[in-house]
Amino acid sequence: MKKGLGILLILLVVIAAVTWYLLSGAGDFIRAQIEQQGSDYLDTKVSVAQVELALTDGRMSISGLTVQNPKGFSSDNAVSVSNITLDLGEVLNEPYVIQNVSVNAPEILYEVDASGSGNLLALKNNLAANLPKSDDTPPPESTDGANPLVIVDNVTVSNVRLKLNFEQLSTGDLNIEQKAYEVTLPTFNAGSIGKPNGLPADQVGAAIVNKMLDNVTAAAKAEAKKRLTEEAKKKVNEELEKQKEKLLDKAGDKLKGLFN
Repeated sequence: MKKGLGILLILLVVIAAVTWYLLSGAGDFIRAQIEQQGSDYLDTKVSVAQVELALTDGRMSISGLTVQNPKGFSSDNAVSVSNITLDLGEVLNEPYVIQNVSVNAPEILYEVDASGSGNLLALKNNLAANLPKSDDTPPPESTDGANPLVIVDNVTVSNVRLKLNFEQLSTGDLNIEQKAYEVTLPTFNAGSIGKPNGLPADQVGAAIVNKMLDNVTAAAKAEAKKRLTEEAKKKVNEELEKQKEKLLDKAGDKLKGLFN
């Protein structure tokens, strides 16, 4: 009897040790997968500092996520996020549910080159080219293994620090001097991912990035247009003032007084 209890105790210790080992290494495994899959999908380097799992709290956090600019643009990061939090829902059966993905205070660069092409659109095009179609094989250099179906109920992106940079873009005779700005965008919900049947786990992150890029690109284009329009009006008004002064000088002091 005592011998049987001793064997059972040893088995429990071994099971506990293996479970602890697997869970303690899960964060590193997920981090490596994000880096590999992200780099494959976006055709640029993706880095993650740390992934932490708190299963008792039903939460996972991703820290220090960076996405380098695609080829043809500056060496700056296109996206930098200090923290992403995933609130886990149903994890007993497929499709597994993530209740909410919170992307907090990402820094996103919207850069336009001399031809008018944007870096965020380049990332979207890379995603579209590399995401597997419904009957495709897995993405390039993906690892074999389980690829469960996942549903994300909601994606929330808050306090986006958007950096606009179109210094390489020619503005012709307007000669606009300030072509770099930084604005904070309001919180927005990017909606759900994978409903109703779920999406393969290795495509969920790409789908989230794609939705975020859609929202941020639209906001960035609107902000860039607004800024360029303001600068253009300013330049036009300055030119009108110069022309007005020239006309007034020619008309003489008497006529000039009528305009003052």
